[in-house]
Amino acid sequence: MRRLLVSTVCAVAVLAGAPVAVLAQETAPAAAAAQSEDARLAAFFEQAFQERIALSPQTMTSLGIKRDYGKLDDNTDAASERGLALMERQVAQLNDQFNPQALSAESRMSWRLFEYGVEQARLGDRWRDWGYQFAANGNPTTGLPVFMINNHRIDSVADAEAYVSRLKDSERVMGEIAAELRQRAAAGVISPNFVFEPSIANTRNIITGAPFDDGADNPVWADFQKKVAALTVDQAEKDRLLADGRAALTGEWKRGYEHVLTALAEVQQQAAAMPDRDGGVWRLPQGEAYYNARLQLSTTTDLTADQIHQIGLNEVARLQGEMQTIMDQVGFEGSLQEMFAFLKTDPRFQYPNTPEGKEQYLTDSRAFIAQVMAAAPQWFSDLPEAALEVRAVEAWREATASIAFYNAPAPDGSRPGIYYVNLSDMTQVLKPQIEGISYHEGAPGHHFQIAYAQEMQGLPSFRRFGGYGAYAEGWGLYAERLGKEMGFYQDPYSDFGRLSTELWRAVRLVTDTGLHAKRWSREDAIEYFRANSLLSERDIVKEVERYITSPGQATSYKIGELKIMELRQKAQAALGDRFDIRDFHAVVLGSGSVPLDVLADQVDAWIAAGGGR
Repeated sequence: MRRLLVSTVCAVAVLAGAPVAVLAQETAPAAAAAQSEDARLAAFFEQAFQERIALSPQTMTSLGIKRDYGKLDDNTDAASERGLALMERQVAQLNDQFNPQALSAESRMSWRLFEYGVEQARLGDRWRDWGYQFAANGNPTTGLPVFMINNHRIDSVADAEAYVSRLKDSERVMGEIAAELRQRAAAGVISPNFVFEPSIANTRNIITGAPFDDGADNPVWADFQKKVAALTVDQAEKDRLLADGRAALTGEWKRGYEHVLTALAEVQQQAAAMPDRDGGVWRLPQGEAYYNARLQLSTTTDLTADQIHQIGLNEVARLQGEMQTIMDQVGFEGSLQEMFAFLKTDPRFQYPNTPEGKEQYLTDSRAFIAQVMAAAPQWFSDLPEAALEVRAVEAWREATASIAFYNAPAPDGSRPGIYYVNLSDMTQVLKPQIEGISYHEGAPGHHFQIAYAQEMQGLPSFRRFGGYGAYAEGWGLYAERLGKEMGFYQDPYSDFGRLSTELWRAVRLVTDTGLHAKRWSREDAIEYFRANSLLSERDIVKEVERYITSPGQATSYKIGELKIMELRQKAQAALGDRFDIRDFHAVVLGSGSVPLDVLADQVDAWIAAGGGR
């Protein structure tokens, strides 16, 4: 476990509004009273967290808790309403039972974040039925097999029986998903046409292979067999468990997925009759208000779509100017677009589209992360203890998986942090971008932030395991730039790739707001991406389709990174020689994932206290 890194002096200045000098006047009895009240509040927060996760058996499993181990989550509107009602009761209890003036600064910070989380939940629930269940970058049918394979441990016969129970419970879950799909379609919320073909194909993959047919073992069946084989019980018991697992897969599991396939086919016909559904959510009922809410949830700011669009345009221009400098350095005499074409087509910048090419990508990514780990103590005072692995996305879910993403480790160390990369088509993978993506998704990006937060001693559980996209993705993008300062990107083409991945996030600001607020078509967005970024053709299409089906989310990266850089520059200007990058990173990471205004308050207080730890 990690110690809390943000000093109490800093936090008091933020949350109580008191001058730092006044803190020395606090009496010992007052401090003791605050400590007692802090302990009572900490117990309240832990109870609140346990009550919340008790509503989600899958969340408990992901946290290493084997309670309701044979159950899956309830995906109905009623379950969502129960969850929000619980949060409302808890925030009312917080205000009824505690006095913020009797608490320490860190406890007041937790209070503030607890209330903010409920506000976000209210806003998200208000627009719950506007979301697309099946999106370009993921869907609920592929999520369940990943959960079973990565999260459900089998350490005993009872655990194996719980696995079988979950296979059976999947029929209920898939029925809920199918019912919700039809319900939203009836209300006019239908995924764009391009979502259905890959979603149907991936869903079919989940009930393909043995024991469903004569093919190679299905990934879930292979996983169950492997886990049962590792048990230290007699073969007869293993045979019984395997027979139960086979029956559940070919019975309830298969029937559940077939229910979803039927519903998808029905709604696909409705989508085909509505060709204009392939654009922004402004087409939906109250679409403009929905998108504004999505921007607020994604950025934790009140920035408007117009403001975000302009920020994006400004950043695109700045980054393309920096790219020109590198083009001059390497002696490239064509235009920026010609440089993009050169990097996309010259074989030296691609891996072979073979198993060996895919393995080389993974090897290179691991090497980039290893060099970060070696240099990290010069840039960070504390590092996460959890292991980090690099893996290729499983073939059966490549069609709807993102280009790259991070899965958090289990708190008990039973599962590492995982940096996943989608290697479905190596002709679309560009070597110059791999270094920056590795720093973002692995280290010093998401792993240093998410795994580290989980390990911090002293933070309430809701802060250790909660988070905000603008902070997390902002840190990931900041980590790409930090790699340059750490002495990496020695190859100028790799440095160009770094700028290209930052440009990619700037283009996101323009295209996301263009699609949903300025009524761009899918083709408009693809063309803007093609003219202004280095992404491969496949990734351009995947990205634009992702933004269409996940409105607002893509704006979180650049907005968060710009705020972190703004705060760092402010601290460097104010502290001068007293500025220490390790201390700055300790402040930014030391409170867990927070809204951007809270992060600004933390850094401002640290500056006011003179820096240091």
